[in-house]
Amino acid sequence: MKKQISRIKQINRIKQAASVFLILALSFSLISCGKKEDGKSVTIEGELTDLMAEIYAGIDIDAETKEAMQGYISEEINAENEEYILGTTGIPYKEGICSVPMISSIAYQCVLLRVEPENVDTVKKTLQETADVNKWVCVSAETVLVESRGDLVLFAMCREDVAYALSSAFQSLK
Repeated sequence: MKKQISRIKQINRIKQAASVFLILALSFSLISCGKKEDGKSVTIEGELTDLMAEIYAGIDIDAETKEAMQGYISEEINAENEEYILGTTGIPYKEGICSVPMISSIAYQCVLLRVEPENVDTVKKTLQETADVNKWVCVSAETVLVESRGDLVLFAMCREDVAYALSSAFQSLK
């Protein structure tokens, strides 16, 4: 009988150790999965122009604004227009595009930058600090939006409701 009780206690200790091990394993897997979901390790493939079109197609905004956005021009960001679009020079990006209305009395720009993952936070901080919501003649943007997913940074200056809609569409990119 003592052998049986001893054996049962030994089995219970093994079960407890296995339970602790499983709990730790699940905790670590949730933590590592969480890191993938935070946007930093997600890579969104595709040309920036296609991704901008996908954002605009997925934007949940009034029909008039959404239709107007389909007519906005996209231009590549380069050394000649970088300071005007980004508010500064020297931001470390690999490629970038900007979507703006051709002729409009609306203060609006939407920028997508592809950057090295280790530079994402620095780029976001710099854009937030150098954004000039008054850069347009006679109009000002209501808000500045700077977000990231993986190696992409979204930078927009526009109406607040449009910024929220852009954010949601950007976060939905696959």
